[in-house]
Amino acid sequence: MLGAMLGVPFGVLLWFFLRYGVGGFYVVSPNERAVLTTFGRAQRLGDSTTLDDPIADSLKPEERDRYAYPQLRLIGPGFYWKLPWQLVHKVSVATQTASIAFDPEMPAANHNGQMLEAVTKDQLNIGLTGQLRFTISERNMYAYVFGVKNPIAHVMGYFISVLRDRIANFEAPDAGRDTTEVAVAQAISINDLRKHLRNLNERMNQECISAAARYGITLDAALITGIDSPLEVESALAAINTAYNQVSSEVSLAQAAADQKIVQSRRAVEIETLRAHAEVEPLVALSEQLSTLKRAGQGVLPAYLRNAKLVLFRRAKQLVLSREGV
Repeated sequence: MLGAMLGVPFGVLLWFFLRYGVGGFYVVSPNERAVLTTFGRAQRLGDSTTLDDPIADSLKPEERDRYAYPQLRLIGPGFYWKLPWQLVHKVSVATQTASIAFDPEMPAANHNGQMLEAVTKDQLNIGLTGQLRFTISERNMYAYVFGVKNPIAHVMGYFISVLRDRIANFEAPDAGRDTTEVAVAQAISINDLRKHLRNLNERMNQECISAAARYGITLDAALITGIDSPLEVESALAAINTAYNQVSSEVSLAQAAADQKIVQSRRAVEIETLRAHAEVEPLVALSEQLSTLKRAGQGVLPAYLRNAKLVLFRRAKQLVLSREGV
């Protein structure tokens, strides 16, 4: 009877030791960070909040009070032990990649997470494919662990809403400068999007830079790789693009021919100008020479003319004299 009475407390102590003594040890791997809570309260770094961190600079003034999360003490990689009334929340900080059409709450949505549908400014339904790379922000772990119920779904919804808004209002950087018919035919939204896909990705990165301060997830890069239009529209777009390319080719050839003719005309003008200078130059030199002889004295110029006539008389085969010269 006494043994049975002693066995119960001993069994409780043994269970407590195994459950909270040996079982209280935990390991944080190199690509993880952990947050320790005591009676449900996470360990904090004094009174510091995310508003004291540079990641809050991307927030709008009216959003700063809404996303003022406390800064937490993070546990790095290693082997640790916790008390029975403490809980460990482990978070992977490795870079993760997901399709831009991925929906964590409904995996079958958006064509099983393969293509995201959007509407352009000219009411054209298109399909978007691409990748989204993100990491959990160590500087705002509270928002990821405690601030949002499903942060991945939340940030994916935020990204998709921003992307669809950008698609619906996207305008090429050089829109409005060229109002020719060719430019208007080419300025179709899907053509603008495909032509300025890099610009769209850069805009998305700028728009989503505040995700770390909002939800504790840093969007490293958004890479939209494909923009597909409906089959019935694709043929019309192909015809428009083909016509545009033909017109552009003809314009380029005409411009090249015009430039060549302009260069040839300039060269011809230069040649004729040089010829005129070549003909005028001896006359100018002779005029200067005669002026110099005239200034030398009264008999110098007549003597020069007489000598010049003698040279001409020697070269002449026949000489015709007037009556005054007989």
